[in-house]
Amino acid sequence: MRLRSLFLFDIRFQAKYGFYFLYTVLTAVYIIILLAIPDSWREKAAAVLIFSDPAAMGLFFMGAIVLLEKNQHTPCALAVSPVQAIEYIIAKAGSLSVVSLAVAALLALTAGVEHLHIILPGTMISSVAFTLLGMIVAAKTESLNQFILWTAPVELVCFVPAVLHLFQITPAWLKYYPVNVCMDMVSGHSPSAADFLIVMAMIIILFIYSEFCVLKMWDRIGGAKI
Repeated sequence: MRLRSLFLFDIRFQAKYGFYFLYTVLTAVYIIILLAIPDSWREKAAAVLIFSDPAAMGLFFMGAIVLLEKNQHTPCALAVSPVQAIEYIIAKAGSLSVVSLAVAALLALTAGVEHLHIILPGTMISSVAFTLLGMIVAAKTESLNQFILWTAPVELVCFVPAVLHLFQITPAWLKYYPVNVCMDMVSGHSPSAADFLIVMAMIIILFIYSEFCVLKMWDRIGGAKI
């Protein structure tokens, strides 16, 4: 019941502060871009847009959400409430992932790509991973400038290898790099069992570390739970 309430609260919060409006505008722009480019480029362009917008925007939106909550002193209330850190994290990751899936489906259908049964799970996994990364960075920072500075290396490590992998510029052994596996799925390629296990291991590690960071944030600005 608490998880459901947190999930619905996050959806209302994101709608109130214009996150869905921004997603709608960006999606419209991306659809126009996809329709304007040649058919031969459309599939890879769709993969890049799906990975960088619905999946990776979770990194930036999560930072904005957590920093806004800090400004409103929401962590102070959560720190002394029955809410568990893992519930807080799951609700936020879930609410952003729902939007990511909807946008990814629209972009994939616009581009005329197949294998939606692979693209959508890949988008879901990518969205959760980037949302958790955004949660970790935002929990450790106190201002937007700090957040942007800290996300720069995250972008470098996550975006650049994935895009290079999509265009087959990276060495063959980097196909096991977790974000490259996510890019493969977003571009419609079914992962092997080893690939899937690697990605799931990454998600579990990020969940564990993000829970630790949220608890530290609550202890630091809201007081320890009793």
